[in-house]
Amino acid sequence: MTTPDSPVDRTGTFYEAVGGSDALRRLIDSFYEQVLVDPLLAPVFVHFTQAHVDHVVVWLTEVFGGPAEYTARLGGHQALLSQHLDLRITEEQRARWVELMLATAVKELPADALLRQRFAEYIEWGTRIAMSVSHQESSDLGDPGPVPHWGWDGLTR
Repeated sequence: MTTPDSPVDRTGTFYEAVGGSDALRRLIDSFYEQVLVDPLLAPVFVHFTQAHVDHVVVWLTEVFGGPAEYTARLGGHQALLSQHLDLRITEEQRARWVELMLATAVKELPADALLRQRFAEYIEWGTRIAMSVSHQESSDLGDPGPVPHWGWDGLTR
């Protein structure tokens, strides 16, 4: 098992390097404990459920190269984007979400500089898309393609 102070193996998937689903579960559980009491972010998550946490873990698992369960069970990329429609996320909320996520990642993910850099790049990239979609008037998102994959070189597809 990878601990926050152990080196990571860069020959496998990014998912394996972060510590797999157990590490992602700890990360997301810890993160949402903070989000739900944050005055700026709590209003965005007024309809929050435990299923949301489960879905985020499954999403990140697939994005980082683990099992493709988000696509198989939850509708893939289109479904994820649809969850953000009409949330009207502000830049201030997006930046705070990123700040909390990256601070949580420092506590929960391995202390590997490249891993943290790539994780931060994904979080920045993904939150900008989520914010953009959150302001769309139409639920017609077109075809966003398959779930993106993120790895040691950043976006791989």
